[in-house]
Amino acid sequence: MEDSYLLAVDQSTQATKALLFDCFGRPIHRVTKLHRQIYPSQGLVEHDPLEILENTKAAIYEVIYEARIPLSRVVSLSITNQRETILAWDKDTGLPVYNALVWQDERGMELCDIYSKEGLEGLIRKKTGLRLDPYFSASKLAWIVKNSDGAKNALKNSRLMAGTIDTWLIWNLTNHAVFATDYSNASRTMLFNIKTLDWDEELVSAFGLSGILLPEPRSSDACFGDAQLPGFDRRLPIVGVMGDSHAALFGHNGWSPGDIKATYGTGSSIMMNIGPVPNMSKNDLVVSIGWGFQKTISYVLEGNIHSTGYTLRWLRDNLGLFSSYDEAEHLAKEVPDNEGVYLVPAFSGLGAPYWEHRIRAIITGFSYKSDKRHVIRAGLESIAFQIRDLVVHMSAASSLPIHMLHVDGGPTRNAFLMQFQADILGIPVVVPAIEELSAFGVAYMGGISCAVLPNPQEKAAIKIETKQYSPTMEKSKRQSLIEGWTSAVLQTISRKVDQTKGL
Repeated sequence: MEDSYLLAVDQSTQATKALLFDCFGRPIHRVTKLHRQIYPSQGLVEHDPLEILENTKAAIYEVIYEARIPLSRVVSLSITNQRETILAWDKDTGLPVYNALVWQDERGMELCDIYSKEGLEGLIRKKTGLRLDPYFSASKLAWIVKNSDGAKNALKNSRLMAGTIDTWLIWNLTNHAVFATDYSNASRTMLFNIKTLDWDEELVSAFGLSGILLPEPRSSDACFGDAQLPGFDRRLPIVGVMGDSHAALFGHNGWSPGDIKATYGTGSSIMMNIGPVPNMSKNDLVVSIGWGFQKTISYVLEGNIHSTGYTLRWLRDNLGLFSSYDEAEHLAKEVPDNEGVYLVPAFSGLGAPYWEHRIRAIITGFSYKSDKRHVIRAGLESIAFQIRDLVVHMSAASSLPIHMLHVDGGPTRNAFLMQFQADILGIPVVVPAIEELSAFGVAYMGGISCAVLPNPQEKAAIKIETKQYSPTMEKSKRQSLIEGWTSAVLQTISRKVDQTKGL
């Protein structure tokens, strides 16, 4: 089917993208629609679900129209999305009862603290593979139900529907015919039992959500109904749904145990395929469902970083240290090293492996010689240091040696960052020629399911071009930098104690 095309929607934290791929997995055209970031106060982050829906429809229409490809040649629509972001809506009106609470949002922290003291952490870990943490969806959803009159009324009358962003889009694109999610997104809510592959009523009740309507969990390569595309008469089957990090791993051909990738975005996700058995992590990492594909479940070990790409945007927009990311790379290269300056980007706390939410970012190590170039360099290096922290923990948790890291996302265009990442890890870093790995991965799954693209096990399976960065840094230098970073992190965490004492 050489004249066929695949449509993918990548609904991410900052924007909604619609992309068309040909039957060889090559991107043909992309349309991007930014949406607002709503910050009611410190630590709170929201999105407007209606804005995201309208942007999705507009992006779909424009990418097909601008590419001048007949819809009859588009085989399927696949969806990948920001994962832990949660919203709820009234079944009768179809309208959200509150803005979507974004994965960065911290308003579930108080509830998580209460449940931690009550000993709920072990139960959650056993059933979901996750930590009891406000990063995941359940505590945010509980907050909506407790604080929104519309949510309370809808729940009382058995009309309150809830789901991650994929569910919201599927429900609306199918004209309310399909209320479903995939296993990967469900596994990030703290309400889904990753062993039974269903919503866990004990956890739903524990979070005060009894009676809420949750989507039907389906395999990631299942059909999720037919989408009515805006501006077109023909419907298009929704085939292939995965959370963004999971889709990126799939796009990296990460189908075997031990395969590992890092996705650089607003935050970052490091994910390793651990196979068909959900061996629970022995340290601060979490176990999720990578995907359901061809009647097999693949589990993954994962750690998440709150601020990577966001750190660069903060340096640019809030501090005005540079005007473009190319300029940032150039300025960072002007100094031979960071000269002791470290930036710990705990703007909303630190995620794995630290899980410290009540701390805030610091820049440390200034001397009379320090200038903005050192701060920019420290910001770039902070991304690589955080990735390294997780890779080291992941290798220990899985008992698998890591010989190579596959990476994707916008910051991978920065050659300085990629080389430093390889240097600080001491292993090669591989960057694919296709930048949009999440969209590619989910479109790839949709194409396989629709028999347009070859199966991953076939010789004709799609292989994308890559660029490899090999480590060149001396071991002693690497160790010195790692020690400096560790010291900076400890300084950051220690400030939490001082704040508690009111100092």
